[in-house]
Formats: sequence, C-alpha cells, structure tokens
Amino acid sequence: MVPQEVFKDTGAQAKFVAGPTTEIARVGLGVAVRAGAAKPDIGTPDAMRETLLKAQSIATVPASAAGAQVLRAFERLGIAEAVKAKTKALASPAQMVEAVAKGEAELGVFLSNVLTAPGLELVGPFPTELQQHVVYMAAVAADSKEAVAAKAFIDYLKTPEAAAIIKAKGMEPANR
Repeated sequence: MVPQEVFKDTGAQAKFVAGPTTEIARVGLGVAVRAGAAKPDIGTPDAMRETLLKAQSIATVPASAAGAQVLRAFERLGIAEAVKAKTKALASPAQMVEAVAKGEAELGVFLSNVLTAPGLELVGPFPTELQQHVVYMAAVAADSKEAVAAKAFIDYLKTPEAAAIIKAKGMEPANR
C-alpha cells in the first residue's frame, strides 16, 4: 500500500504487477496540539490563518508528500513567508509528534492519522476549502513470493470489517 503518487512514477510502477490498482484509504491534513493544551480555532480558512500566524511554532515534515501539501496550504492562505521562521522542519512524522508532545512546537500540522499519536490531541482537519488528501492505493508487488495471499489481503482491505479498522486509525476508507 503506497500513496497514489507512487504509481505515477514509471520506475515505481515496474515494482508492481501490471494491472489496475485499488484505492484503499485516504487521509487528510489536520492540526494537533500537545495533550491538554487549548485547542485553537481552525474551522474556517480565516480562523486557521489567524491560528497559524499567532502560533509560536509549527512542526511539520516538509520533505514528505504530505508536508509539501502543508506548505502549499500555507501559500494558499498567503502566510508562507510569515510562518517560515517559526516552522520546525522535521525529518520524520515521529520527530514531529515528539516535538509537539514535548511542547517544543505549539502546533503539529500533518496527516490527521499521524496526529492521533499519544501525547497529542487532534484539533481537527483542515477546513474543506484547504483540505488535501493523500490517497493510498494497493497492488501486488512484482517480486511477491505470496502473490495469492497479497491479493487476498487487498481484497480483505475492501471489506466493511477492514473499513472500520481504517476509520478507527484516522483514515477514510475508500468508497466502495
């Protein structure tokens, strides 16, 4: 299971069995604070803009696909330059979670499912007008030693039972 963008790369496509891919889940961007901290207003683009401008520090992972989406949202809000100095660019989602949980960053801005980690409280998703999703697709690896089992697992991921688990983990199951 990989982000949909992976299948746009010819080299990456060669690592999977030719044929259709299956959308499994999608996850949007959100904002989190340290557990127990006051939750700011992010319900509208204007409220989110003000919250980001007032924040002392913002942690994200800009070197990732989701991080690039976060930076584009800052641009759409017209605050990219204004928040640049207070944005903590971290190398991994785990580092971002740790920075917010320890109070080293006031806000964590990333994929909502990552922001449900212990030590954080999800403020909520981005406003609809700013929301972007990472879509996760599944396919059988070309070098799979258990292609039948892999296909069965992908089929399982499309069931209502799996959808409930996907939802519990902070993602939206694919529409079926």
